[in-house]
Amino acid sequence: MSERFDFTGDELAPAYRAAVDAIEAGDLVVLPTDTVYGIAADAFKADAVQRLLDAKGRGRDMPPPVLISVVESLDALATDVPESGRKLCQEFWPGPLTVICHAQTSLMWDLGETQGTVALRVPDHENTRELLSRTGPLAVSSANLSGQPAALDVYDAEEQLQDSVAVYLDGGTATGGQPSTIVDITGDTPHVVRLGALSLAQLRAVVPEVTADQDSGEKPTEEPLEASKEEEPSKDDEASKDAAPSKDDEAPKDAAPSKDDNDKKKPDDPDVRPAD
Repeated sequence: MSERFDFTGDELAPAYRAAVDAIEAGDLVVLPTDTVYGIAADAFKADAVQRLLDAKGRGRDMPPPVLISVVESLDALATDVPESGRKLCQEFWPGPLTVICHAQTSLMWDLGETQGTVALRVPDHENTRELLSRTGPLAVSSANLSGQPAALDVYDAEEQLQDSVAVYLDGGTATGGQPSTIVDITGDTPHVVRLGALSLAQLRAVVPEVTADQDSGEKPTEEPLEASKEEEPSKDDEASKDAAPSKDDEAPKDAAPSKDDNDKKKPDDPDVRPAD
């Protein structure tokens, strides 16, 4: 039986306790981020990650991004991070940037068919970062069934995911709306895999050499996305798009959105890479 907790205001102790207990037990938690709502599992529990993929109806070929609480955790999970990629993280974390990195080979985790990479993000949501500091890295994908619009409030996530999730954290309506921008930093030059909340112009203001298939600051036409090398086109779906992916993820708002609000166009699955 799922439980829902208020994740706003100052009385957060019950929410943190329930979420930490669920993650430690290998169960799933839905949480808000700065982009859309995400569904989270312990990144180091293979059965929990598989439970996340099953809840969304996603295969191992679409591994979730990983959310971390601070930029300093980058080197603990990734290796061979180029200076250009590090600059992007330092500038846009916390925020709607997911980076695909070479994963540390010593890490004992199984996120799916990652091809030796991991998609990382630090969300710009204070309460969620505090939760991450208590749980450690979480595999997080957008809180929706694969192929459906990303959830912008906890009620939409509940309607889609139901009892597959143990704990729902209600942080109000997500104000970001757009999924994170995904940048592959495994090569010599950072390459945009998916434009989202951050434009190409914003990225190039920090690292001018950033490349993109669509050489424009505008977000490409929306199409189903499903995430990470972890999130690049399959050569699909946080959460990153932040992770992983965040579709990853929120500003608190006391009341649930009206039906009219829910009928507005929602972002596609942010954690995913465009399917071929």
